[in-house]
Amino acid sequence: MVSLRQTFDLPAPEGRLLRVTATPARHGPANGDRGPVIGFVVAYTDQPEQVVYVSGDTVWYEGVAEVSRRFPIKLAFLFLGAARVATVSPAHLTLTAAEAVEAARAFSAATIVPLHFEGWEHFSESRMEIECAFRDADLEKRLQWLEAGCATSISL
Repeated sequence: MVSLRQTFDLPAPEGRLLRVTATPARHGPANGDRGPVIGFVVAYTDQPEQVVYVSGDTVWYEGVAEVSRRFPIKLAFLFLGAARVATVSPAHLTLTAAEAVEAARAFSAATIVPLHFEGWEHFSESRMEIECAFRDADLEKRLQWLEAGCATSISL
Protein backbone atom coordinates (compact mmCIF):
# COMPACT_ATOMS: atom_id res chain seq x y z
CA MET A 1 0.00 0.00 0.00
CA VAL A 2 1.19 3.51 -0.80
CA SER A 3 2.03 5.71 2.15
CA LEU A 4 0.92 9.33 2.26
CA ARG A 5 4.53 10.03 3.21
CA GLN A 6 5.95 9.27 -0.25
CA THR A 7 6.56 12.87 -1.30
CA PHE A 8 8.82 14.49 -3.87
CA ASP A 9 9.59 18.18 -4.27
CA LEU A 10 10.21 19.32 -7.83
CA PRO A 11 11.75 22.65 -8.82
CA ALA A 12 9.25 25.02 -10.45
CA PRO A 13 9.61 28.44 -12.10
CA GLU A 14 10.50 31.45 -9.96
CA GLY A 15 12.28 29.32 -7.35
CA ARG A 16 9.09 27.63 -6.19
CA LEU A 17 8.77 23.97 -5.24
CA LEU A 18 5.99 21.73 -6.46
CA ARG A 19 5.27 18.99 -3.93
CA VAL A 20 3.89 15.70 -5.29
CA THR A 21 2.62 13.18 -2.75
CA ALA A 22 1.61 9.64 -3.67
CA THR A 23 -1.84 8.68 -2.40
CA PRO A 24 -3.46 5.29 -1.89
CA ALA A 25 -5.54 3.77 -4.64
CA ARG A 26 -7.14 0.36 -5.14
CA HIS A 27 -7.87 -0.95 -8.63
CA GLY A 28 -10.97 -2.99 -7.83
CA PRO A 29 -12.64 -4.60 -4.84
CA ALA A 30 -10.89 -5.61 -1.64
CA ASN A 31 -8.97 -8.86 -2.21
CA GLY A 32 -9.69 -8.64 -5.92
CA ASP A 33 -7.83 -5.63 -7.23
CA ARG A 34 -6.02 -5.72 -10.57
CA GLY A 35 -2.59 -4.70 -9.39
CA PRO A 36 -0.81 -1.75 -7.85
CA VAL A 37 -1.99 1.74 -8.70
CA ILE A 38 -1.58 5.13 -7.06
CA GLY A 39 -3.11 8.56 -7.07
CA PHE A 40 -1.37 11.74 -6.08
CA VAL A 41 -1.83 15.23 -4.71
CA VAL A 42 0.06 18.24 -5.99
CA ALA A 43 0.57 21.66 -4.42
CA TYR A 44 3.18 24.38 -4.35
CA THR A 45 4.97 24.37 -1.01
CA ASP A 46 4.20 28.07 -0.59
CA GLN A 47 0.46 27.44 -1.21
CA PRO A 48 -0.27 24.23 0.72
CA GLU A 49 -3.97 25.06 0.89
CA GLN A 50 -4.33 24.92 -2.93
CA VAL A 51 -4.21 21.17 -3.48
CA VAL A 52 -4.99 19.26 -6.68
CA TYR A 53 -5.88 15.56 -6.39
CA VAL A 54 -5.62 12.98 -9.18
CA SER A 55 -7.36 9.77 -8.14
CA GLY A 56 -5.71 7.34 -10.52
CA ASP A 57 -7.49 4.06 -11.29
CA THR A 58 -9.20 3.55 -7.96
CA VAL A 59 -12.53 2.71 -6.45
CA TRP A 60 -13.94 4.57 -3.44
CA TYR A 61 -12.53 3.05 -0.25
CA GLU A 62 -10.91 4.09 3.03
CA GLY A 63 -7.62 5.05 1.35
CA VAL A 64 -9.34 7.73 -0.74
CA ALA A 65 -11.35 8.88 2.27
CA GLU A 66 -8.04 9.31 4.12
CA VAL A 67 -6.83 11.66 1.38
CA SER A 68 -9.89 13.85 1.98
CA ARG A 69 -9.05 14.06 5.69
CA ARG A 70 -5.36 14.81 5.18
CA PHE A 71 -5.42 17.40 2.38
CA PRO A 72 -7.52 20.51 1.61
CA ILE A 73 -8.43 19.43 -1.92
CA LYS A 74 -9.57 22.30 -4.18
CA LEU A 75 -9.58 20.42 -7.49
CA ALA A 76 -10.18 16.68 -7.88
CA PHE A 77 -9.55 14.83 -11.13
CA LEU A 78 -11.50 11.60 -10.67
CA PHE A 79 -11.07 8.52 -12.86
CA LEU A 80 -14.63 7.33 -13.40
CA GLY A 81 -16.40 5.09 -15.88
CA ALA A 82 -16.82 2.09 -13.56
CA ALA A 83 -14.34 0.18 -15.72
CA ARG A 84 -15.08 -3.54 -15.84
CA VAL A 85 -13.20 -6.45 -17.40
CA ALA A 86 -15.86 -9.15 -17.66
CA THR A 87 -13.39 -11.95 -18.33
CA VAL A 88 -11.74 -11.25 -14.98
CA SER A 89 -14.57 -10.17 -12.70
CA PRO A 90 -17.90 -8.35 -12.75
CA ALA A 91 -16.52 -5.85 -10.20
CA HIS A 92 -15.70 -2.30 -11.23
CA LEU A 93 -12.05 -1.22 -11.22
CA THR A 94 -12.50 2.57 -11.24
CA LEU A 95 -14.95 4.93 -9.56
CA THR A 96 -18.64 4.61 -10.29
CA ALA A 97 -20.81 7.72 -10.57
CA ALA A 98 -22.21 6.98 -7.09
CA GLU A 99 -18.70 6.64 -5.68
CA ALA A 100 -17.73 9.93 -7.34
CA VAL A 101 -20.62 11.56 -5.48
CA GLU A 102 -19.18 10.14 -2.24
CA ALA A 103 -15.79 11.55 -3.19
CA ALA A 104 -17.34 14.94 -3.96
CA ARG A 105 -18.95 14.95 -0.54
CA ALA A 106 -15.63 14.04 1.09
CA PHE A 107 -13.74 16.67 -0.94
CA SER A 108 -16.39 19.22 0.00
CA ALA A 109 -14.51 22.31 -1.22
CA ALA A 110 -13.32 20.82 -4.51
CA THR A 111 -14.28 21.28 -8.11
CA ILE A 112 -14.74 17.79 -9.56
CA VAL A 113 -13.32 17.00 -13.00
CA PRO A 114 -14.48 13.63 -14.38
CA LEU A 115 -11.86 11.80 -16.43
CA HIS A 116 -11.42 8.30 -17.81
CA PHE A 117 -15.07 7.49 -18.58
CA GLU A 118 -15.24 7.27 -22.37
CA GLY A 119 -13.38 5.92 -25.34
CA TRP A 120 -12.83 2.33 -24.19
CA GLU A 121 -15.18 -0.66 -24.21
CA HIS A 122 -14.48 -1.54 -20.58
CA PHE A 123 -16.30 1.56 -19.26
CA SER A 124 -19.75 0.63 -17.97
CA GLU A 125 -20.88 4.17 -17.06
CA SER A 126 -20.87 7.26 -19.26
CA ARG A 127 -21.19 10.99 -18.83
CA MET A 128 -24.96 10.53 -18.62
CA GLU A 129 -24.72 8.37 -15.47
CA ILE A 130 -22.25 10.81 -13.92
CA GLU A 131 -24.47 13.80 -14.65
CA CYS A 132 -27.55 12.02 -13.25
CA ALA A 133 -25.79 10.95 -10.06
CA PHE A 134 -24.47 14.45 -9.40
CA ARG A 135 -27.83 16.04 -10.26
CA ASP A 136 -29.66 13.64 -7.92
CA ALA A 137 -27.19 14.56 -5.16
CA ASP A 138 -27.60 18.28 -5.92
CA LEU A 139 -23.87 18.51 -6.68
CA GLU A 140 -23.94 19.09 -10.45
CA LYS A 141 -22.64 22.66 -10.05
CA ARG A 142 -19.37 21.21 -8.71
CA LEU A 143 -18.63 19.38 -11.98
CA GLN A 144 -16.18 20.80 -14.51
CA TRP A 145 -16.26 18.96 -17.83
CA LEU A 146 -13.29 18.94 -20.16
CA GLU A 147 -13.56 18.90 -23.94
CA ALA A 148 -11.06 16.65 -25.73
CA GLY A 149 -8.39 18.62 -27.53
CA CYS A 150 -9.35 21.95 -25.95
CA ALA A 151 -7.41 23.86 -23.33
CA THR A 152 -9.40 24.56 -20.19
CA SER A 153 -8.62 26.97 -17.39
CA ILE A 154 -9.84 26.05 -13.92
CA SER A 155 -9.44 28.36 -10.95
CA LEU A 156 -8.57 27.00 -7.55
